Amino acid sequence: KMFFFPKFSIILYHNNMIDLEILKANKSEIIERLNNRFIIDYKELVNKVLNLEKERKELAKEICDVSRGINLLNEDIFGLKKDNKDASELINYLKERKKYLNECDIKLKSIELDIKNTLSNIPNIPNKGVPIGSNSKDNVVVYQTEINEKLIKKPHYELIKEFDIIDFDLGVKLTGAGFPVYKGKGAKLQRALVNFFLDEVTDSGFVEHEIPIVLNEDSFFATGQLPDKENQMYKVDDNFFLIPTAEVPLTNLYRNVIVEEKSLPIKLTGYSPCFRREAGSWGKDVRGLNRLHQFDKVEIVQIVKPEESYYTLETMRIVVERIVKKLELPYRVLKLCTGDLGFNSAFTYDIEVYSVGQDKWLEVSSISNFETYQSNRLNLKYRNASGEKILLHTLNGSALALPRILAAILEWNYDGEKIFIPQVLHKYTNFDFIDVK
Repeated sequence: KMFFFPKFSIILYHNNMIDLEILKANKSEIIERLNNRFIIDYKELVNKVLNLEKERKELAKEICDVSRGINLLNEDIFGLKKDNKDASELINYLKERKKYLNECDIKLKSIELDIKNTLSNIPNIPNKGVPIGSNSKDNVVVYQTEINEKLIKKPHYELIKEFDIIDFDLGVKLTGAGFPVYKGKGAKLQRALVNFFLDEVTDSGFVEHEIPIVLNEDSFFATGQLPDKENQMYKVDDNFFLIPTAEVPLTNLYRNVIVEEKSLPIKLTGYSPCFRREAGSWGKDVRGLNRLHQFDKVEIVQIVKPEESYYTLETMRIVVERIVKKLELPYRVLKLCTGDLGFNSAFTYDIEVYSVGQDKWLEVSSISNFETYQSNRLNLKYRNASGEKILLHTLNGSALALPRILAAILEWNYDGEKIFIPQVLHKYTNFDFIDVK
């Protein structure tokens, strides 16, 4: 298989998620590319931000002028007092100017907050390499393995009952729907997959971290889950949420950090349980392991120079594909269209495995380049040889999400009597197959 490393167009943002000078200079193009997401017409939001920024600059200038005038007044008052002259008129005027300055400061903070809140609701600008389309039907298949015919086709949600390896009823008893209990060889296979994934990605140079699964609001804002996905996350109390992916803590390790150029690229990985409220309604698309409220996943994150990020995206894709290949599962790679792109992402590949028992494709990984969208929020930069501080690009990918991978393994390796374990997992499971007894 040959890999093509395409050239991509990159728009750099600085401060406040999107550089307002770049937004002003490229307003029509940026609005057009944002509107290609087919969410809303972003013209109104973009114009609001630019008008607020104009007002902010004018007010900031006014504050500087008033502050300068106050300093001059203080000097005049000091001179009058020194000469034993009446300074009461200037003192009263000084009080008025200080009151006005305080009002301007309050107004400036309000405008800055309004700019931040408005920008927070504007998604990342899709890269020019992203195909334009309104939904998943417009995603582009860039690679697909051959799917061999299989005589015995049984969906995993029937197999897990037959072999008694995952119990959804116990999960409902303990918590509710979407929280399965893994049992016996099912639990061991789950643990084996986590260890296999971690070994694979650490062999590729990613440094393993064990990270918290409860984070504060600042962390979620920095990586873009807030305010966009607040309703899809589990809130612990007023300031904490359960993580939907290890991307959030791993990337936030570098919040408010200036990285030395020699430290780049930064390659991080971690295993975590993931919690998501958007498991969906009941039906064939969410049966069994297709969509859960709690699931396990290994995540990979890279922090790189802007000019290297799209090459890095391709290398991360290769790492994930290599894992799927070793599990001997049919898979395909999709280039997501603008309408299917995540809020934070500038460009995304999805990797899907084929579920032979359900006769459909299941997404098991998304590999995304956020360009500087997250690093703006994170205040994450590097210092180059000239001492200049430059925003970095962040990328992440699933390597891999376990539930659908496990579902595909069960379906493809069932022979009518037993479920055979892929060869690459034998040293992790210490068993070769699962049988009914």
